[in-house]
Amino acid sequence: MAISPKARPYLLILTLVLVAAGILVARLPQDEQAAAPATTGATTPPVVNAEGGDGAGDAYYPKDGNTGYDVSGYDVSISYDPTSKRLDGVAKITAKATADLSRFNLDLYELEVTSVDVGGTKAASFERQGDHELVVVPGRALRNGEEFTTTVAYGGQPTVVEDRALGRSGWQISTTGGAFAAGEPHSATTWFPANDTPRDKATFSLTARVPEGWSVVSNGVEQGSTSADGWTSFRWAAEEPMATYLTTIAIDKWTIERSTLPDGTPVVDAYAPGAQNGRQHQERLPEVLAFLSEKFGPYPFESAGGIFLADNIGFSLETQTRPIYAGWADLDTVVHENAHQWFGDSVTVENWADICLNECFASYAQWLWDEAQGNVDLDSLYHAEIERTGDRDTYWGRKLYDMGRGNEFRGVYDKGQLALHALRRQVGDQAFDQVLKGWTAKHRDGNASWPEFEAHVEQVSGQDLDAFFAAWFRGDEVPADEYLYPGSLRR
Repeated sequence: MAISPKARPYLLILTLVLVAAGILVARLPQDEQAAAPATTGATTPPVVNAEGGDGAGDAYYPKDGNTGYDVSGYDVSISYDPTSKRLDGVAKITAKATADLSRFNLDLYELEVTSVDVGGTKAASFERQGDHELVVVPGRALRNGEEFTTTVAYGGQPTVVEDRALGRSGWQISTTGGAFAAGEPHSATTWFPANDTPRDKATFSLTARVPEGWSVVSNGVEQGSTSADGWTSFRWAAEEPMATYLTTIAIDKWTIERSTLPDGTPVVDAYAPGAQNGRQHQERLPEVLAFLSEKFGPYPFESAGGIFLADNIGFSLETQTRPIYAGWADLDTVVHENAHQWFGDSVTVENWADICLNECFASYAQWLWDEAQGNVDLDSLYHAEIERTGDRDTYWGRKLYDMGRGNEFRGVYDKGQLALHALRRQVGDQAFDQVLKGWTAKHRDGNASWPEFEAHVEQVSGQDLDAFFAAWFRGDEVPADEYLYPGSLRR
């Protein structure tokens, strides 16, 4: 994610979706509990009152996501009318139970649920709890390891979520009359039910039906469209695992441009009316991805592109395979959001305390680009930034790891660049190159944490870096000179 240039000097928080839940899901009445099937073998005991949890346990957002199952894929079908702003959807969620389950939860913000079916057996009972919990009791209990599909029919007017610390995100109406969904750490649950935690990555497919004259862009590979009765349906599919907050849908009267990368990877770029200025930057996407591939390893997805809004919203976002750009986005933003395809999308945070793994690296990618393309002396730039910041507590008092809920995006864009450049000078260019490529290869399509990254750097470099990481990433003071000016930074 990148923030508006106008916002950076004031350290404004990015616009994000936050479902501030904190609401415990009560046990359903006993007569609504599904009875366990009878068993005849001692190795298959009956399921009795087994329940999935109503939160995945992230320290900052403990009620986000759920436990008891692992999603392998979402197949979402919606109809949306830009005139009435009404959305009707059916979501099929394929998962595997990770415990015996007589009930489990999904996350869905405000939209009304009309039916739930689990496994095609019979209609499941369900109820809403708080602002985003959907509590489901299947027609029969599920056993640990069992694969099942939950089908949810729902509808209403999707909306944004307001949060005092993180801003305004989710389903948003564009100035051109269409709509788009974007936000971090949430957004998906404003338009489809999900296990809304980055720890549970899954494939994602979308069929979106809109009135003729409108079109739909989403993640992954374009799979065609069909028209009937004044409506057009568009199909998109992303086969690589994706965190829910990286899904998107964008509805507008797009100008679509299709091309391919040199290796044949399909590229789809979409420009809203009035967003043509973005083309001059997006035309350099093949060059940007080639450069980033040299730094981070092979491009990790089977499609690429961008979605360019006319709206000057407060952020651009690295929605997987096809970033969504605000009207103010420039070439630096294109570099930043595509660097996220490696750092954040392919390799996704384990916890939101690990967000530097996303933003510090995407921000430093901008420096790497300037160094390679503009012959910028990064050591001189580093010294200039250190001199500019001085010893101001407002700058150095922002932790880059485990910074606290609501503070995730305060220091990662500027202090994060300095920290990674200092790390590069500490371990040397050769080791730093190995660190980046080894990290993205090792954790491709998965999740990882900041402590794992620290261990990875130490293993690659052969250095004990505990004090360095404590000074730069875990601390909230100006690092001592030995960590502030390592290697060629020492004058």
